[in-house]
Amino acid sequence: MEPFLRVGVFANTHGIHGEIKLFPTTEDKGRFVKGLPLWFDTGKEKKQFVVSGVKYFKNLVILRFEGITNINEIEPYKGCDVLVDREHALSLEEDEYFICDILGAEVVTQEGETLGRLREVMQTGANDVYVIDLKNGKEALFPVIPECVKDVDVLNRKITVHVMPGLME
Repeated sequence: MEPFLRVGVFANTHGIHGEIKLFPTTEDKGRFVKGLPLWFDTGKEKKQFVVSGVKYFKNLVILRFEGITNINEIEPYKGCDVLVDREHALSLEEDEYFICDILGAEVVTQEGETLGRLREVMQTGANDVYVIDLKNGKEALFPVIPECVKDVDVLNRKITVHVMPGLME
């Protein structure tokens, strides 16, 4: 399982005192609180900052960090993914999981036949859709509904599905 989870993207700076505009990628924008450690992923390293102030503007979150008082101190991280560690992740209910924990999972039928691997989860208005790379090089789209997705085993990275008529055509 991934040690870090993405909660946003550093979209732009805000003013000259080192605040940032964060585009949240988490379902709960209220999760950003004073004292929360966040990590900026530069691609080469992860740099930790601790939230010291939070404001909201339209669909963005304005964040201030401890020890950052100047735009020049934070601007090099513009465009970075903003992460939290597992310790500060949102609590999950029973049968809930983080998408990043199932990407690459083996997808099998109820009969035990391996179909392929989960490449992507598309989030639509009605239900999520699993994009599966099939063994034959093609892809299949499986709606995440009880009639189709029978089990998601996060620990063993295995998803069991029922192949409904028309899904594999």
